[in-house]
Amino acid sequence: MLTLSTDQLSTQEIQQYLQYAIAPRPICFASTIDLEGNVNLSPFSFFNLFSMNPPICIFSPSRRVRDNTTKHTLENIKMVPECVINIVNYEMVQQMSLASCDYPKGTNEFIKAGFTPLASELVKPPRVAEAPIQLECIVQEVITLGENAGAGNLVLALIKKIHIKEEVLDANKNIDQTKLDLVARLGGDWYARITEENLFKVEKPNTKLGIGFDQLPVGIITNELLTQNEKAQLANYDILPESNVQEIAHFSYDKILKIKLALANQETVLAWEIIRTSI
Repeated sequence: MLTLSTDQLSTQEIQQYLQYAIAPRPICFASTIDLEGNVNLSPFSFFNLFSMNPPICIFSPSRRVRDNTTKHTLENIKMVPECVINIVNYEMVQQMSLASCDYPKGTNEFIKAGFTPLASELVKPPRVAEAPIQLECIVQEVITLGENAGAGNLVLALIKKIHIKEEVLDANKNIDQTKLDLVARLGGDWYARITEENLFKVEKPNTKLGIGFDQLPVGIITNELLTQNEKAQLANYDILPESNVQEIAHFSYDKILKIKLALANQETVLAWEIIRTSI
């Protein structure tokens, strides 16, 4: 295993390793405005949701690694503490990338990247009409993490209005994850596309306590055909198995295949029924 001490690496080397390792990252496509009314539009992948009550997103327009300069987004937010966080899907990813160019101050990236500005209801910066979801935000605070190249500036954005396109909603007016076609940032030039084909569910334990690996049958724990993920699915079950089930030391190849199929279909209860019928 390669082990590295960050205090012995250059900022460029740290960036190379961490942006590949900590991924995929959601993209904050932020529109801001300065005191003269000049609009800026720029993407940031140091971004996530950090609070529900109050609803707060944080993104970071970091100081540029190559020359320690700051982004126009940061300058605008310090003058006009408002922004719109536009969520990026696959249909707009190339335009979003174009908007990330370091155009001179005063350049309108809506025009450069071919986006349609849409008037916001509460804040001054416009929304990106093409974005499936647009979040109007009031900037509560900017936390500076340093003055050296690569240092972050955490923008705490309080979400005041959420705009969602009808085509990504289900019949109950909830967001349908399969319809968003989101993209996420990886290292270098790499991105990820979140399609229905690569989506999967992992049941959340919530208030139920999974029985844990220590309560699995011996024949499950030691079986090499089952992956650790599959064993964890069984261990996330919230009902303790009968003691005689835990003592089963061997499962037939056919049984294991049936268990694997049930787990692949997210049918944990069925998988446990197959285990129990092996007594």
